[in-house]
Formats: sequence, C-alpha cells, structure tokens
Amino acid sequence: MASLRAHVFAWMVRRNVRDRLGRSLDVERMRSTFEATAFIEPRGVAYEPGAVGGIPGEWVRRPGGTAGPRLFYLHGGGFVACSPRTHRPVTGAFARRGFTVFAPDYRLAPEHPFPAGLEDALAAWEAFAAEGPAAIGGDSAGGNLALALMLRARERGLPLPLAAVLFSPATDFVGTGASYIENGQRDAMFDPEVLRHLAPLYLAGADPTDPLVSPLYADLAGLPPLLLHVGAREVLRDDSVRLAERARAAGVTVSLRVFPVVPHVWQFAHAFLPEAHASLNAASTFLRAHARRETREPAA
Repeated sequence: MASLRAHVFAWMVRRNVRDRLGRSLDVERMRSTFEATAFIEPRGVAYEPGAVGGIPGEWVRRPGGTAGPRLFYLHGGGFVACSPRTHRPVTGAFARRGFTVFAPDYRLAPEHPFPAGLEDALAAWEAFAAEGPAAIGGDSAGGNLALALMLRARERGLPLPLAAVLFSPATDFVGTGASYIENGQRDAMFDPEVLRHLAPLYLAGADPTDPLVSPLYADLAGLPPLLLHVGAREVLRDDSVRLAERARAAGVTVSLRVFPVVPHVWQFAHAFLPEAHASLNAASTFLRAHARRETREPAA
C-alpha cells in the first residue's frame, strides 16, 4: 500500500512538472523545469568537481574515513537536461550510505545527440573500472545509458560492473509497452507526447531499435545482476517490466519491484517520502551484497 505522502508527492509533481511541460516539447522549458526543482542535498557529504577518463563530472563521498564501495552513477534528464549537480539528492544519498560515487557530466542532446553521451559514459567508465571493481547506477535516461554502456563494454571486452541499479530506466524508444497507453493520463510527470517529441532530438536519425538506443531489444546474456525499481503509474513502467523479463530469460539475475502511486524517479524525495527511502536502502543493500561477493571470490 502506498503512503499518503506518495499521493501528495505525485500530485505535486503533476502540478509542478507535467502541467508545466505540457504536451509539446520545449527543450529550454524542460531544462529550466528539471533544474529548478529543489530537493534537499544530503548533509555530511562532499561534492567535488573532477574528471575520469577525460570526462568531467563530480565525486560524491563522505569526507574522511575509509572509502566505501565504488559506484558510477549516470544522471537522468531525458537526454537533454540535468547534470551531476541536479542529481545530488540521489548521489548524495548513496554517499551517505557509504558509497564513493562518480557522476560523469556527459554531453546532452540536441546539441550532442546519440551516441555522444554514451561515448562519454564509456570513456569515463573504462577509466573508473581500471581502478578496481565498481557498480553502476542510473535513472531514466541515465538508466538507458547504463544499460547501453554495459552492452558496449561487453562487446569491447572491458570490465563489467559488479551489479547495476536502475531507477525507471528508458529501454524502448519504439514505445511498444502497454503502459504508454494505460498510464498516459496517470503518469504524474510525463505526457506520452512529450516522450515522442523527445526521441528524435536524441536519435538524430539513429535507428530506435538499435540495442544501444533501446536496450530492450539487445542480447542481454552475460550482464551483471540488475535491480530495477519503477512506478506502477509510469508511462515507462513496461520499459522496466519487459526488460526484467528478457534479462531473466537470458540468464541474468534480476530484482524487480514496481511501487504503487509514486511518480517517475521518486528517489529524489527520500528526505520525506518513505518509498524513496525504501528504494535507496534496497538498492544500497543489493550493491553491497555483490561488492562483498566480489571480495570473497578471488580467495576461493
């Protein structure tokens, strides 16, 4: 059962995001809407500019003490908006839970369409992974890039993450899931028309069924364990549900949870939303379990 706060938060998101975005896409309006949304940055965390593999970004970690499990986090924003700074509520939450996080500031469309953002993410990941075992995470567009990055890393023989946590990832640019229709009016953040207008800005003529664009159509065999969290009322619900089905069929370990009522990427609201707190706790536990497994296996 959803909390009362989930219902209130979904109403707030509909009023402040969906109603403002409307049905047609204006990139500058999307950027200003997403980047103006204020959530609390977790305290006791240091946010430091840096670069990995020549890609700028931000390190997020607790100052002092022993470095925790390493997490490479790709922010969402519809491929056209947001940055590591806007996603501090999420990266900071992981840092508060003991993770050492790097969030790359990858290039955005429409100025830099596919595959620019993926190329940046892959370059940063290659250097990040060279320093030792790490996990990967991402939300929405960032979840898409995390999946595409793993596919490209597998193809090139680069290290794969220990595990991946994906919050409401976009996995199907063709939009074939039933939730695109069923949740067209219920989604608190997106009108499906906005997503349809957004796709060409990122694709710039690329094939929407390319597995690096739509990981739902990829051969998922050999990917690391995946945790997927998505809202039952999201337009993108079936992007997660169907990906989980295909991944399991390919032999991948998958943990899928569909949360009632909550809006897209509700993890931002962990300061007051119990469902967000629960999601981040579950993701952290999942990642830590696979990090511990990695440290045990070489000695076996």
